Amino acid sequence: MKLRGGYILAATWVTIAAAGLFLYFFRRNAIQGELHSVLAFSLMGASLVYVLLGTVRALTLIPSTYLVIAALPFFPPFLLFGLSLIGILSSSAIVYLLAASFGFEERFEKGKHHAQVAKLRAALERHELPIIIGWSFFPLAPTDLICYVCGVLDINFPKFLLGILLGEGALCALYVFAGDSVLRVLQVRP
Repeated sequence: MKLRGGYILAATWVTIAAAGLFLYFFRRNAIQGELHSVLAFSLMGASLVYVLLGTVRALTLIPSTYLVIAALPFFPPFLLFGLSLIGILSSSAIVYLLAASFGFEERFEKGKHHAQVAKLRAALERHELPIIIGWSFFPLAPTDLICYVCGVLDINFPKFLLGILLGEGALCALYVFAGDSVLRVLQVRP
């Protein structure tokens, strides 16, 4: 029986995640000192990699939430929040500016989000900023979709970025600071 590439990728991801969680929660003492010394030595490098991943994430249409949650144990909360905002704004700008160039039209206009796109266009014509903020804050709505629609409708770019900053920024702050609190309660972070 031949497995598809997607199943292999998913199994690999689950295995790596399970191994990481096992090491982190059950063998923490063995790796914690090494991990902190590596991160302290290369915090600038790790920050650059994180922002780069946050920026190119837009091309994969993977939600930024996964990246933020994965980085929680490795960055101080205020630094992670700032880096996440840079990644979110840059990836949103990419989708806005290059929506037609990367085939997002095929994905959104003709794909499973067709009905959402039509409703979103109609609503945006009346209430641009509140819609962008609300859509960006709602965790189950794909922010890349609002970025695409705003790009196609040629919504004012600074207004668009402000809406993304307010909506995604509030959601990101919730993830980062609530996640940091959970890590402290679990005594994963001092």
